[in-house]
Amino acid sequence: MIRKMICGAGVLGASMFAAMPAWAQEAAAAAAPVPNPGNNAWMMTSTVLVLLMILPGLALFYGGLTRSKNMLSTMTQIGAAAALAMIIWVIYGYSTAFGPEGNAFFAWGNAFLANTTPDSTAATFSDEVISEYVFICFQMTFAAITAALVLGATVERMKFSAVMAFTAVWLTIVYFPIAHMVWASGGLLFEMGALDFAGGTVVHINAGVSALVAALILGKRKGYPSEPMPPHSLTLTMVGTGLLWVGWFGFNAGSELEADGTAGLAMINTFVATASAGLFWMLAERFSGHKGSALGFCSGIVAGLVAVTPAAGNSGPFGAIVLGAIASLICFIMVSKVKPALGYDDSLDAFGVHGIGGIVGAIGTGFVYQPGLGGPGDGSTAMGAQVWIQIQAVLLSIAWAAVGTFIAIFIAKLITGLRVTPEVEQEGLDIGEHGERAYN
Repeated sequence: MIRKMICGAGVLGASMFAAMPAWAQEAAAAAAPVPNPGNNAWMMTSTVLVLLMILPGLALFYGGLTRSKNMLSTMTQIGAAAALAMIIWVIYGYSTAFGPEGNAFFAWGNAFLANTTPDSTAATFSDEVISEYVFICFQMTFAAITAALVLGATVERMKFSAVMAFTAVWLTIVYFPIAHMVWASGGLLFEMGALDFAGGTVVHINAGVSALVAALILGKRKGYPSEPMPPHSLTLTMVGTGLLWVGWFGFNAGSELEADGTAGLAMINTFVATASAGLFWMLAERFSGHKGSALGFCSGIVAGLVAVTPAAGNSGPFGAIVLGAIASLICFIMVSKVKPALGYDDSLDAFGVHGIGGIVGAIGTGFVYQPGLGGPGDGSTAMGAQVWIQIQAVLLSIAWAAVGTFIAIFIAKLITGLRVTPEVEQEGLDIGEHGERAYN
């Protein structure tokens, strides 16, 4: 009898054990979804493409636009600022932007990535996940390039030590909070419903406005605007432009966080908006009585890339073409007419292209998102309401970037003196700051 009871209990236990794997598997799947290897691979590729935008893309683009005596200084500032941003991102930047705890303006709770493991995941925009380390790396490159973009307005006269001090403070009080507000659940602009697919506000308005404020405080270059200061190598600028365009596919299509149809939409929009903007800038030159130039083509390409960034997955292809054309024309007017009239020295037109292009793209996204204009929106938010949300996001980004940059640049000035001596500026920052020459 006892033996039968033991056998019966064994059979019952075996039957329960046999039933448990299916139940346990379902529970495990619900508790810990597994990253899709295809999405992980795409996001790793996108991350490397964004790095390509910085080094060598932006370094060559900006470097070619400077005078030859400042070529290495410009490239070194971009590379070093990006590298510093990566270190700060791991220490506290990711936690401040995307930490597990937070409020409407910033987050916390994962300093030094203490709570992240190889098994940690980050949510996408569907029921998929990707590895959190991959997401961290992707967002890290965004912080790095945004910090580097600001320097386009301050090259040829700002100390290397000041660049590093400014970058550290600026990331902390400007970039990380805006990234949280726009892209993190619970962030102020995220909850408002602002559309920023890949960084119109977070990257371009942020960097452009910051560049203008920094340039105004720093002051004009020695001899500007009476002395000619043409680009020393449009060949290198053209190479940099091509690398930026290639890398921007990671920037825009990667921001979907999945290799899906929306990523494909962002990809085609990054092609056609950019192509439209490059051609329309040259047309604007022609109608202004000048020849269509290589510099104009490169400037238009970047203006189109900037404008389509917030709209990449939020527009149909034709809407992207129109947006690129409009942004290119407005940026052309800003760079060729408004800037000379106002007399400020934004060395490489970081504000004129990134700031203005970002504003046009961010507000324009409210229009091109609508299904009636070929956009992917579901019509749940009226065009006027969405455009007003976009305008509010733009205004808040401008205000936050301006005030934060004012603080950051003065802290850098207090620590380092900010500007090179007139003798170093005359000789060139390559020799004066780094003891090297780009060319013999």
